[in-house]
Amino acid sequence: MIAYLVTGGAGFIGSHLSDRLLAEGHRVLAVDDLSTGKIANLVEARSYGPEFTFFNMDLRSDGLLQLFERHQPEVVMHLGAQSGVRRSLDDPAFDASVNIMGLLNVMECSVKIGVRKLVYAASGGTIYGDARRLPAKESSAAGSRPGSPYGISKKVAVDYLEYYEKFRGIDFTALALANVYGPRQDPLGEAGVVSIFASKMLAGETPTIFGDGNQTRDYVFIDDAVHALALAADRGSGRLVNVGTGLETSVNGLYRMLAEIIGFAGQPASGPLPPGEVRRIALDVALASEVLGWHPWTHLIDGLSETVAYLKGV
Repeated sequence: MIAYLVTGGAGFIGSHLSDRLLAEGHRVLAVDDLSTGKIANLVEARSYGPEFTFFNMDLRSDGLLQLFERHQPEVVMHLGAQSGVRRSLDDPAFDASVNIMGLLNVMECSVKIGVRKLVYAASGGTIYGDARRLPAKESSAAGSRPGSPYGISKKVAVDYLEYYEKFRGIDFTALALANVYGPRQDPLGEAGVVSIFASKMLAGETPTIFGDGNQTRDYVFIDDAVHALALAADRGSGRLVNVGTGLETSVNGLYRMLAEIIGFAGQPASGPLPPGEVRRIALDVALASEVLGWHPWTHLIDGLSETVAYLKGV
């Protein structure tokens, strides 16, 4: 049994990861300030009794060290973040406070108790900016120019992880996650377009496509992303590794797929494209196969169908 600390543990990805680790027989400590995470996401995790512990805490809190010292996690899964591109544009200082200072607090706590490994959720959708070649390889991060403070903070974080590995002895793997979607993604919060479109269609409302809808994203299903995170606890040391599908899907194409699954006949509304948005992105996942032994296995149509079933309450 390994003791894991999952930051952002009540969030969309963090709660699924907690469930996975508990199912594998590990002990999980989840930390979340509930600014976007939900206690309702932890129903399954809490059924494991004393093997799961939840703390409502800000990652920048001085009390985080006491939590580390008391529970002695061997592996930290750092998913807690300010994850909104739009909010980062409005308030870059807040974004940096959470995503950089929060990370540094976690790293300092990890150094003090001798954490073996930190797995970091980087952003494959933003750190590469408008990549020159697609699918984007990890090597292109070195010269990339992210178009938002959120992307900048996620890119800078990898530099900090490399520093802590070299000079403070904390092993890490940073996973550049594509656009993760699936059950528990909150359509009312800082959500992905899948849950927003699907929830509106199911309610008989008209979704809005911003821009011309030809912008593309790489959509990876939650179970696939969680599998990569779990594998990274023991693999991929000192590497930035893409976790996606390598496939571009346009917003228009995604709209049509969801409309067909749901049986929605309406046409989308249109709106201006927000600033800071990447035009096209897809992630090369060859390195993930090599160093993690990971590859995506969920086809988009299957993942979308499962997400819709969840939103229906089926």
